[in-house]
Amino acid sequence: MSSQVRVAVTQAEPVWLNLNATIEKTCKLITEAAENGAQIITFPECWVPGYPAWIWSRPGDMDLTTRYVQNSLKIDSPQMKKVQQCPSTSKIVVVLGFSENINDSLYIAQAIIDADGEIRIARKKIKATHMERTIFGDSFGDCLDSVTDTAAGRVGALSSWEHIQPLLKYHTYSQREQIHVAAWPPLFDDDDGEGLYSMSRSGTAAIAQTHAIESQSFVLHTTAVISQAGIDMMKTQGGAIMNRPGGGSSAVFGPDGRKLTRDHPENEETILYATLDLDDILKSKAFVDVCGHYSRPDLLWLGAESEVKLHVRPKKSQ
Repeated sequence: MSSQVRVAVTQAEPVWLNLNATIEKTCKLITEAAENGAQIITFPECWVPGYPAWIWSRPGDMDLTTRYVQNSLKIDSPQMKKVQQCPSTSKIVVVLGFSENINDSLYIAQAIIDADGEIRIARKKIKATHMERTIFGDSFGDCLDSVTDTAAGRVGALSSWEHIQPLLKYHTYSQREQIHVAAWPPLFDDDDGEGLYSMSRSGTAAIAQTHAIESQSFVLHTTAVISQAGIDMMKTQGGAIMNRPGGGSSAVFGPDGRKLTRDHPENEETILYATLDLDDILKSKAFVDVCGHYSRPDLLWLGAESEVKLHVRPKKSQ
């Protein structure tokens, strides 16, 4: 089996708050990537139906929130089945970021869909970040199920600020991912101290590089673009972030942290391609393996509660 894997990382704009139109665009991008020889394609955080940017300006916008609920994606829906049909036709792995609607409660979610169209993993973000909590709930426990075997290799995924959760990251590393998908919304340059550097394009790139170095995996850093039309729709001109067009900063990082792709203009919609050699992972792991020979489980170890906690559970018999 060849160790070469061709990857496609999107830097694109969703059709904001429009479920069906964003699904149509998703399928077009999947088809384009497959026609260009990609074996896996990745999408940003909340790609469907777009990241709710207005929450950082006025979290109480009930009209936009209602529309967002109505256009969020259900796992068992015709729209998801349409996305599943694309990889099964094109023979490509899809890692999809989306707002998941479960009985009209929303969760930041990711699905890893294999080249046969089967959903191998459907996970939710461990905890919505800061203002995201005005719309999204926390994972029930499926956040820990983040790595799976696929036709493109062993693929893992986390959403945005999950990448600074040390315990969650280590749990992900322990599942031995080869290709990691880091999903983010639009990201912008540092504003000289007004905001957090860690939220900037360069700050999040450093987070992606750190994940690559620590996990010895390839990181597909996947970001979205927002246009003036998106800003106007969500009325974010005066907001803290996503208040101007741009935000794209997608990239691919090697298992030693090296950037393998060139930057594109932040307002440019594109697909970044790279051919990975999974054998390069072995070069990094021979030096350090944080879940292997470069660890001390006799001194430090991680405990995890992987059972999914349901709202209604049958009483256990005595």
